[in-house]
Amino acid sequence: MMPEMESLSHESMQGNVFFVGLMGAGKTTVGRWVARRLGRPFFDSDHEIEAKTGVRIPVIFEHEGEAGFRVREAQVIDELTQCNGIVLATGGGAVLKAENRMHLKSRGVVVYLRANPHDLWLRTRRDRNRPLLQTGDPRARLEQLYAERDPLYRECAHFVIETGRPSINALVHTVLMQLEMAGIHASPAPDSPNTPDDHAEHPPKAGE
Repeated sequence: MMPEMESLSHESMQGNVFFVGLMGAGKTTVGRWVARRLGRPFFDSDHEIEAKTGVRIPVIFEHEGEAGFRVREAQVIDELTQCNGIVLATGGGAVLKAENRMHLKSRGVVVYLRANPHDLWLRTRRDRNRPLLQTGDPRARLEQLYAERDPLYRECAHFVIETGRPSINALVHTVLMQLEMAGIHASPAPDSPNTPDDHAEHPPKAGE
């Protein structure tokens, strides 16, 4: 599981860590644990959108369509990426807007958690809270999304980490090693009760 690495600009080393990737890649799960190890606040862009609007993301999709949701998403990402020293998990479609890709790449270290469509389907197949997968063939839809978005994730990523099927703990360790190379240092390893549960499933997420 060797990550790909792109050279980091000076601006990218200001301390923020941003996770990108398709739904089910583990952005929120891994991001939360990385934030804990770094001693930094964690944000999830989808959760922030829901907090601002007071409704679940499927409701936004229903009333405003995907285009309306993407406008809200861009506003939240612009606001969050202007913070200092945070860890942010973005929605799977955040990279669709060029302005989002620019903000992410120029304001922090971007980590792309990459997984193949089959593994993503296994992780998300029972989730009814993802508007873009409410289709007759969600597996084919994931393959389509992967083909469309993989180049965009790579465009803005400083690190590409193949998730495969390792434990959450292994993924967190790999991310922390790459961040160390970028000058972002973790706190001393916590005791075992505060380490990731390797058997934990990726929690449901919407709006991807």
